[in-house]
Amino acid sequence: MYDIDKYIRSIPDFPKPGIIFRDVTTVTQSAEGLQDSINAMKEKIQDLDFDVIVGLEARGFIFGMVLAYVLGKAFVPIRKKGKLPCKTISESYTLEYGTAEIEIHEDAIQKGQKVIIVDDLIATGGTVEAAIKLIERLGGCVVDCLFLVELAGLKGREKLAGYHVDAIVTYEGK
Repeated sequence: MYDIDKYIRSIPDFPKPGIIFRDVTTVTQSAEGLQDSINAMKEKIQDLDFDVIVGLEARGFIFGMVLAYVLGKAFVPIRKKGKLPCKTISESYTLEYGTAEIEIHEDAIQKGQKVIIVDDLIATGGTVEAAIKLIERLGGCVVDCLFLVELAGLKGREKLAGYHVDAIVTYEGK
């Protein structure tokens, strides 16, 4: 119904040869692209039973916050380590060359709350897997992981086996 792909800029050989970078900033630079993206994402989750949308830094904040507002839900950010001002819990995950760490305020998710995780893109799934661990440590239940873009060739869905995953645009390659 929505042709979101036409708003996504594909940049070959970035950040290194052989990679096609999927740039979603061009989606948000278009009023129609942003509206279509939010509407498509909203349709995926509007009938689900949930309490909170969690957005992953940084582009997950853009899509997650708008969805939370439109659907009348709370919004919680998960940020890179050292960016949140109150007491947090953190989770490390593996990157292509090293590790990274994300965190959430320890009072951000209440025991039993149903959560949808939103981000712009799923690649290997490492960040989302770490986010799921944080949410579950706080007693939350992840009911959906929603992405604007999925890079299916990087097999992020496999890392999230057992969780419901939705994507608006899927690219088969890496």
